[in-house]
Amino acid sequence: MAQKVCPQCGAPIDPTAIECKFCGEKLTVPQTVQQLQEQQADVQQSRQPQAAVQQAVPQQVYVSGINPSWPVRNKVAAGILGIVLGGIGAHKFYLGKIGTGILYICFCWTGIPAAIGFIEGIIYLCSNDENFQLRNHVRIE
Repeated sequence: MAQKVCPQCGAPIDPTAIECKFCGEKLTVPQTVQQLQEQQADVQQSRQPQAAVQQAVPQQVYVSGINPSWPVRNKVAAGILGIVLGGIGAHKFYLGKIGTGILYICFCWTGIPAAIGFIEGIIYLCSNDENFQLRNHVRIE
């Protein structure tokens, strides 16, 4: 099965996707894929009884790709924690990545997590809000 990549960020995407879930770039969908989707929808509707179609609940579609169930976190706080306490993984614990935070603590004596945490803190502070939210699965309010 051929896999498409986003022209903006280069991330792998679903061939039927109309928007990149990582960067939000609008994608052009080939006409054949659109026709295939319409045909599949027609077949599914013809299989279902009319009563079931009327009772169907519409799915929630998140246009921006940001799920409202993700926890609310502050981008600036994560960046400062990464710069100041990145050696012990405080920014990873703050963002809910417990396993990575424990890994940072295990190797804090080498100084490598401190350097990585400093760089990640700067990246957090320099990234735009939508990219920060999508990469870390958090919301900013």
